[in-house]
Amino acid sequence: MMEKLTALLAESLEVEPDLITPETTFESLGIDSLDTVEMIMDLEEELGVELELDEKISTVGELAAFIEKKMG
Repeated sequence: MMEKLTALLAESLEVEPDLITPETTFESLGIDSLDTVEMIMDLEEELGVELELDEKISTVGELAAFIEKKMG
């Protein structure tokens, strides 16, 4: 999941994938809460899963873990 997220973020933000690690914060990537919501919607569509954010997620690694948990 981390690889998929990294690729998606790198493409949409036009940054090098190696700059994105599990510890990378969305804030450091310049992603605000509205961008996060849009990204979640894109991921839901791509993965075919409903991702209701019920907790504060601030790093790429936290989001990857959250998605994996939701997908079972």
